[in-house]
Amino acid sequence: MMKKLFLLAGVVLALASCKPSQEQPQFDMPDVADVAMYQVNPRVFAPEQSLNAVAARIDSIKALGVNVMWVMPIYPIGIEKGKNSPYCISDYKAIAPEFGTIDDLKRLVGVCHDHGMGLILDWVANHTAWDHPWLKAHPDWYTHDEQTDTIIHPRPWDWYDVADLNYDNKQMRLAMIDAMKFWIADVGIDGFRCDVADGVPADFWNEAISALRQAAGKRRILMLAEGKRLDNFTQGGFDMNYGWDYKDSLVKVFQGAPAANLIKADKAEYDSLPQGKVKLRFTTNHDHATETEPCIQFGNDRGAMAAFVASIFPHGGALIYGSQEVGYPEPINFFKYVPVDWTAKPEIYAEYVKLMQIYNEHPALRKATPTAFAHQDVLLVEKRLDADRYLVVVNVRNARKTVDVPQGWVNSETEDLMEGKLLTLGKTIELQPYEYLILNKTGEVK
Repeated sequence: MMKKLFLLAGVVLALASCKPSQEQPQFDMPDVADVAMYQVNPRVFAPEQSLNAVAARIDSIKALGVNVMWVMPIYPIGIEKGKNSPYCISDYKAIAPEFGTIDDLKRLVGVCHDHGMGLILDWVANHTAWDHPWLKAHPDWYTHDEQTDTIIHPRPWDWYDVADLNYDNKQMRLAMIDAMKFWIADVGIDGFRCDVADGVPADFWNEAISALRQAAGKRRILMLAEGKRLDNFTQGGFDMNYGWDYKDSLVKVFQGAPAANLIKADKAEYDSLPQGKVKLRFTTNHDHATETEPCIQFGNDRGAMAAFVASIFPHGGALIYGSQEVGYPEPINFFKYVPVDWTAKPEIYAEYVKLMQIYNEHPALRKATPTAFAHQDVLLVEKRLDADRYLVVVNVRNARKTVDVPQGWVNSETEDLMEGKLLTLGKTIELQPYEYLILNKTGEVK
């Protein structure tokens, strides 16, 4: 009997030793300045069990050079007044069978960590489905029309499938934070992308994010606000928010506005930004993809790639929306399953892989303060970090363009990082339609 007890004790100790140490987390979220994000819309991966389908594609996702996976909402979807939107949530602490189970999500988190990636979930704090249990149990947790005393949808938007939450109610706030902590502490995710962050008071975000960081212990989490208010950072405590204005300028520039407008847009977004905070930069996301894809919005596949370069190299904050890496040519309605051919356009996928390799291997390209040179048709940005000097050149037109080489780069010997070859600059650069160059200065021609 004593021998059996010793044996049992040994098994218990062995199992305990296999548990992840709270002192030494298996995965550490990268610094926000080093984030390269991949957005997962589960409904382009599979019609059911899509979390497992995402896990099955982890190698090709990781090969893109990303280190954070953002998964769109996977919670149960409301039926009352519903449109099958994943942003219409009827239970904050469960997963819809369409996407899988909590165990499936835990496995995906583990697979991401094993591949050196963090996983953040989409969180919808602004509103719930009309059949969320809170609505009947706690109607005072929702915003009411002053005249009719009925619960309203979020205004001024036309989101009639959801009910607006009342952030004057302290009990609702505590329940919301409790639900968010569940996914951090019990499931092990690495943070949240917070939907309609500007529609929720900054003091709530401060309270919630403080509680989440405490729940995470020594693990670093990433908090991304879908918003552009400065108080996302100064009061809310977010690490990143959206570069909406830069994306708007990007579209206008590719439609004919001066390329120098991108320089102004970048400066406007970063001039007031607190140190250490980052703007998420993108050419598409789930909202924009419902209308058009980058290969259409920016002219063609070459324009889409030029726009991507112009979006991520002024200041980093790179986002790839799952589907753009294969040049998906049609709008994607995320309210339903839309199959994507992941084998389409392998040359586009390879180009994203190479661009993100450069992004990751050359910190100056994402971290250094840009020095820009104004031009009507070409984005010219110099990046310096210590002794490293880079020149990013992007033709934003579907036509040949010639641009003067900036002072200090004339007669320079450079490395073309995309082609992996040496290039000696003269006084001008001839660019093909939508051509871009990423040059690393290696020396001066004597």
